[in-house]
Amino acid sequence: MRFTIATYNIHKGFSHLKRRMVIHELREKLRGLDADILFLQEVQGVNERHAGRYADWPGKPQHEFIADEVWHEVAYGKTAVYRHGHHGNAILSRFRIMTAENQDISAHAFESRGLLHCKIRLGQRGPVVHCMNVHLGLFERGRQWQIRALCERIRETVPQDDALIIAGDFNDWRHKANRALVEALDVEEVFESFRGRTARTFPSVLPMFRLDRIYTRGLRVVDTRVHYAFPWGRLSDHAALGATFETVKRAR
Repeated sequence: MRFTIATYNIHKGFSHLKRRMVIHELREKLRGLDADILFLQEVQGVNERHAGRYADWPGKPQHEFIADEVWHEVAYGKTAVYRHGHHGNAILSRFRIMTAENQDISAHAFESRGLLHCKIRLGQRGPVVHCMNVHLGLFERGRQWQIRALCERIRETVPQDDALIIAGDFNDWRHKANRALVEALDVEEVFESFRGRTARTFPSVLPMFRLDRIYTRGLRVVDTRVHYAFPWGRLSDHAALGATFETVKRAR
């Protein structure tokens, strides 16, 4: 079975440079990716200030607004909470989300981070895929702790025979998290295995840093794509990544 995923830090629905609200345009562009499963970071669940300031601010959480009638299954993991609202990670799926659990992996009180783990079945009788949506911290020591927490969760909750996808914004400037994940979990970074190097995704207007990643285990990588051409560069400070997978029949 073949299916496509995409991961994108949507910057709470605002453009990077001009701080213009772009959530409506962003929704249309995400639909154009035709992804079966979406991994989204910095998703605004509630923001009362923006709701009062912008006449066309969506009347529902951004993950529900984006999903609408395209992705019927939605999971949201709240990470940062403040007086006027909250934001976090979301997974949108055309397939049934069997379970969803959000884990707080904040390394300190000044930077809220989360890990959203969804167990998704591909079709009525298809295989199960464990999807981990992460947004790691800006500081190296905190990221090292978060990677250990991610690895521990996968070892404890994901059977070795089940397919696994880890995607999101890793903020991994020096590729230390990349090496740690590959060695600890026997996963492959899809751009590294398919194209030879992880993708440049930040800043989207002139990508220099390889911050966003997609890792997999138990699936065959069919194709990979980076979406940072105009107008993607004005929708967020990150580029969007996409990958197509094929399920693998395991010998019994």
